[in-house]
Amino acid sequence: MKSEVSLIGMSGRDIVVDVVECGAGLPVVFLHGLVGLNEHWELVVRLLSGRARCVTLEMPLLSLRKSDCSIQAVSAMTMQFIDKHFDEPVVLVGNSFGGHVALRVAHERPELVQSLVLAGSSGLIERTVVKGAPVRPTREWLVEKIGELFYDKSFMDPGDVDRAFALLNERGGARAMVKLSKSARRDNMADDLGEIEHPTLLIWGKEDIVTPPGAGHGFTELMPNAELFWIEACGHAPMIEAPKEFARAMHEFFDKLGLASVGDQA
Repeated sequence: MKSEVSLIGMSGRDIVVDVVECGAGLPVVFLHGLVGLNEHWELVVRLLSGRARCVTLEMPLLSLRKSDCSIQAVSAMTMQFIDKHFDEPVVLVGNSFGGHVALRVAHERPELVQSLVLAGSSGLIERTVVKGAPVRPTREWLVEKIGELFYDKSFMDPGDVDRAFALLNERGGARAMVKLSKSARRDNMADDLGEIEHPTLLIWGKEDIVTPPGAGHGFTELMPNAELFWIEACGHAPMIEAPKEFARAMHEFFDKLGLASVGDQA
């Protein structure tokens, strides 16, 4: 089921987000990265929907402006969404910038979160892919930068490049990407991670060059209830490069926590 939901940004403006929901049971909310889409979670969701109410939340990140364009503002809108649409704590699943948002939500509103699944999350160590971003990025520049997200470049969808090219060449689009990236880098959570006590599964690509393996180890060392699941020959977007392994790791994590009943396994 697809729908549009209106949230109130820090600016007071309405921010329309796209929501896709399927399945029933344990509520699981998926958060994407800076150039992510709901559809990037589709294969993982398909493998989990037998045991969970899977909700993908797509924020128009590159269309955000002024006070709405920061990790803090996006986190606040995510909290608002969970408050409005769920009557129990959710499992927050986040990739890259979305993982950072999930951490912010868990730290600031722990009662909203049941557990965390983080993949290539920012918030501790990351190498920005937007450094030196031109005011009007070329398609060639985007192919190079988006390609850095993958170990196997064949997983890069030309449609994603076309979409990002269109958004970044809208007035303010490239500036929004740089501003969001900078706000995330300034929001280092090293001093906060020890206070996040939720059970946490870290799913990390062994070949991730954006949030390298050291970042995964760092989260594990600083978070009291975190465990690390490695995926070989995989980069920064394991839900795209290795959806079966990603879903299997989540099933095993849920089993360990005694969450819901086992549905169709990967």
